[in-house]
Amino acid sequence: MPSVTLRYSQAILQAAERLGLPLPTPGADGDRVALADQDQLWQAFVDSSADPLVGISLGQQLQVGHLDVAGMLLISCEDYGSSLQALVDYHPIVGEGGDFALSSTAMVARLSYLPRFTACVAQRVEAVVAAMIQLSQWSTGEVFRPAGVQFRHAPLDDTARYEALLGCPVTFEQQDNALLFDPGLLDTPLIQANAALREQLRTLADQQMQSLQQDGLASRVITLLRQQPAFGKERIGDELGMSGRNMTRLLADEGVSFRQVREQVLRELAEQRLARGEKVISVATELGFSDESAFSKAFKRWAGVSPARFREQYNSPDGP
Repeated sequence: MPSVTLRYSQAILQAAERLGLPLPTPGADGDRVALADQDQLWQAFVDSSADPLVGISLGQQLQVGHLDVAGMLLISCEDYGSSLQALVDYHPIVGEGGDFALSSTAMVARLSYLPRFTACVAQRVEAVVAAMIQLSQWSTGEVFRPAGVQFRHAPLDDTARYEALLGCPVTFEQQDNALLFDPGLLDTPLIQANAALREQLRTLADQQMQSLQQDGLASRVITLLRQQPAFGKERIGDELGMSGRNMTRLLADEGVSFRQVREQVLRELAEQRLARGEKVISVATELGFSDESAFSKAFKRWAGVSPARFREQYNSPDGP
């Protein structure tokens, strides 16, 4: 089952305690909490709070330790850019409820976040973005400054309050959730950089990632699809040493279908490639679509815009 680190759940409980909000303690399997239990915890947290921006409040209270070994790895990196790349690579350690992507043009760099959960989506996305701003500022010695934030959802409160809390312009109902900043900040040294510690933490992080991939069939399927996005159900089943039918049954036991998992991966890969400016027909072919038209229809269903429009927005001179 998809899960999150117990330490992140503890951050929610600690924030609720400071706010005087009684919350149930989620069950845990060792150091992990099932994503379904995390959904319930978030729902109780949001329902108990009178503040529509409680997600931002939580995100600003997150500490490095709440992000498990991944958090320590991020702050030990040499510069801000390598720290963000480590986040993209190792974020499942913190939680398997979403994906990060990092892209940059001459005008703007962007850290995007694509959630995969369905409960309290707006509040949880806002918590992620607020946490990234706060931890970015702390790890760079307050050098980092956000240029802007964009959310896919509609505002939960007055826009001026968002901008006062996050310290930058905020726009809503955009094509994705993203933190925007000056690309020159990617070279900013981190105040806690430590090469020897970083290598030790990377070894631990690799071990945790391997454990996560072994724990769930869906995670293994996702890994294979990222490597071979054109593979269908039977080919992926062969790679896992089982029939496509048996794989489908086991995925259903985890609460997902092969189609859901594959579309999630295809959208992630498509957005990454289009953000790099690749041609639509090239992306369609690489991802295994029969033609450009079929890919365009699927992408518009996922993202709400055509792939050509998505690529144009990402690669415009003024940034997305």
